[in-house]
Amino acid sequence: MTPPSSANSPGIESRAFLLLVVVVSLAFFWILWPFFGAILWGTIFAILFAPLYRRLLARMRRRTPAALATVAIVLFIVILPLILVGALLTQEAIAVYEKFQSGELDFGRYFQQVIGALPQSITDLLERFGLTHLGGIQARLSSALGQMSQFVAAKVLNIGQNTFDLVINLCIVLYLLFFLLRDGNELSRHIKRAIPLHPDQQRALFERLTTVIRATVKGNVVVAIVQGALGGLIFWFLGIHAAVLWGVVMAILSLLPAVGTALIWLPTAIYFLVTGAVWHGSILIGFGVLVIGLVDNVLRPILVGKDTKLADYVVLISTLGGLAVFGLNGFVLGPVIAAIFISVWDIYGSSRAGSDDGRL
Repeated sequence: MTPPSSANSPGIESRAFLLLVVVVSLAFFWILWPFFGAILWGTIFAILFAPLYRRLLARMRRRTPAALATVAIVLFIVILPLILVGALLTQEAIAVYEKFQSGELDFGRYFQQVIGALPQSITDLLERFGLTHLGGIQARLSSALGQMSQFVAAKVLNIGQNTFDLVINLCIVLYLLFFLLRDGNELSRHIKRAIPLHPDQQRALFERLTTVIRATVKGNVVVAIVQGALGGLIFWFLGIHAAVLWGVVMAILSLLPAVGTALIWLPTAIYFLVTGAVWHGSILIGFGVLVIGLVDNVLRPILVGKDTKLADYVVLISTLGGLAVFGLNGFVLGPVIAAIFISVWDIYGSSRAGSDDGRL
């Protein structure tokens, strides 16, 4: 007679092995967490440049040379320009901080100049709401700029360690990108075998995931970079100090549909107009509306096409949430998670609808 405990042993062994899989997986993710950003961007680059790799593979007929060529292209057209912009950004941020500390850059004075140039009726209206008193406004502005300057100063003082971290993460990105391109098909098959989903659901999920990442990066990040570059270019043309810094700020704000780049260039244009620089203000407004403002409407459909497009309010909330949870990587990761969430529920709804139709 078989002991009662032996009848339950397969179930116990299965649960024990599942627990082991979960524990080992969590431990593996834990040791990889310090390099989360590098792994994330290596994966994103692999998904974005997989079509280029396939075209090169069709010509070269060998996976390793095609993957190396793709990595070299990514290095020269994406990573090196970003490093150059980062170096210029650091220099300009330090210069702005020094001018702010010396009093040469006084936002309170600029604000007072704008208030003084407004018509009396508008000034009276602003005074009624307490918007002409500089005390609170300047205190908040000084606090924000002080925190930013302290952050920049800390980065500059630890430049050696920061450079080492940057080199390590860059090497991980390129290393991971190479192997994901070269061995991506085999890795994808292993992942699909391990995921306990129906083959149709797996196929739909992976297709949606790839589409969502490409659409999010191309439709949001690329458009933000173009808008920030155009904003920095017009600032440089008009002789505005720290054009690279303001261009980066506009690129970040362009990721937020409810805010946009106008939060930077519009107040600057208003300052020009009310202080007598009518020509500069008119050029900036015209360029902001006709060029920067239309980039999203013209460039996004070309880059994204019929790919997944999130509603503006979803992009705004998910971007802010991504920033709060993941830091700078949240600019991409927040909208990607939101888009995957919507896609998964769409797949689930389609599966449920198909099951219900099958019962009828």
